[in-house]
Amino acid sequence: MPMSEMLRSQYAIQVEGKQFIEEREAYQKEHYYYFTIPAGNKEMILMEQATLAYFLKENGLYNVAYPIRNINGEWFTNHANDLWMVLVLEDYSQTLNHETAGKMLGDIHRIGSMFQYEPKTISSYGLWKKLWEEKLTFFEEELTRQAKEEGTSKYLSEVMDILPYIVGISENAIQYLRESEKEQRILQTDQSTVAFARWSTSEKKIIWADELVYDHPTRDIAEYIRHAFLQNKSDGEINQFLNDYQNYQPLSVFAWRLIFARLFFPIHLYDFLESGFQYPNFQALEQLLKHQEVYERRLARFYETVGVDVSDWRIPMISWL
Repeated sequence: MPMSEMLRSQYAIQVEGKQFIEEREAYQKEHYYYFTIPAGNKEMILMEQATLAYFLKENGLYNVAYPIRNINGEWFTNHANDLWMVLVLEDYSQTLNHETAGKMLGDIHRIGSMFQYEPKTISSYGLWKKLWEEKLTFFEEELTRQAKEEGTSKYLSEVMDILPYIVGISENAIQYLRESEKEQRILQTDQSTVAFARWSTSEKKIIWADELVYDHPTRDIAEYIRHAFLQNKSDGEINQFLNDYQNYQPLSVFAWRLIFARLFFPIHLYDFLESGFQYPNFQALEQLLKHQEVYERRLARFYETVGVDVSDWRIPMISWL
């Protein structure tokens, strides 16, 4: 049974058309767009994300795709042996304005910081060190196990070759974060806020409920810059983004150090390795590793590029970068 039938029978929505919006399948009725997302084993997470989405919506952000209940008043619907949630986006044309990425993110963080209750399952605020250590341990153990049990393919052999590098840089980043967490120069803008699992691109115009987390605002800033580094975006573009953002949300010394720490920790390599468990891609791995040298060079002059005077502000640097 197609999704349009689920929307008709369980949500009383008679679909008029279908299209893709930001790579998601959208079912249209008048100026409303509906999206179905699988909810299996994520009910608690999705309900916390729903709370944040409604908070943003109620506080003036119109471009939020937020969950709706079915005709029985329930958030989740059984369909074709799976559990589903439906998100709605009102008047998609409004989201196509030309607000810059920095302004949009500053808006979201400013409003999100007014949310009063820390979610239990989707908050990473103050937990980066623990989460990074767990990630490092898991990948080290899992890759070593795979190499022993399954023998080494060309892809896995290359991964095992670079594992010591990933371990080394990860440990360095964790140490840098540990030192940075002692930084006392903080601002009001360092409190937790609504953020995104991976907020990377200026092309995104929609706030998807199922991408929301609760964290320090620098999470999103660092992920935007990481993406810019990986996409060879110019320093000027990054500085424009930071200037637009800081018109709304100034960054403290503590925040700058967190941004650097997060850029230092190779999250993009972990994300790639995670996808490689299912879809190993040797060529893509080679390309990413080649780009890592460029990434490190840009990271080495990061503070200089964004106009942060490390000697004046007494910010320690990584000598080997």
